[in-house]
Amino acid sequence: MSGVNRVILLGNLGKDPEIRHLENGRARVSFTLATNEFYKNKEGEKVTSTEWHNVVLWSPLAEIAEKYLTKGKQVYIEGKLTNRSYTDKDGQAKYITEVVGQNLVLLGSKESEVSDIKERESFSIVEDEAADDLPF
Repeated sequence: MSGVNRVILLGNLGKDPEIRHLENGRARVSFTLATNEFYKNKEGEKVTSTEWHNVVLWSPLAEIAEKYLTKGKQVYIEGKLTNRSYTDKDGQAKYITEVVGQNLVLLGSKESEVSDIKERESFSIVEDEAADDLPF
């Protein structure tokens, strides 16, 4: 039996998406997404806890994100959790956890801001068609 790696996030962009185009023409967008949790502490005061997530989208979702997403916009993301490492300019090993988005739903848009798509439009990609061959 294979494992499951699924992440679902609903939050607000912490910055405008940063797009990069690879030599093969494929686009990659990255941005931070803030999710908030609200609870009351022992004193009965409302407390907000914010978690920040690094999100990566690849073509064709990258082009959609570049076109429609800006800092503060609310978005729903489904994807998978990935980890990678790299060496910084000082030679130090760095590790990063990212959510690679496979489904994107734009939320909270006004018709005047996004005139050529529906207010709640969903975009998704299928990364591995072999997943459709599951025996159940």
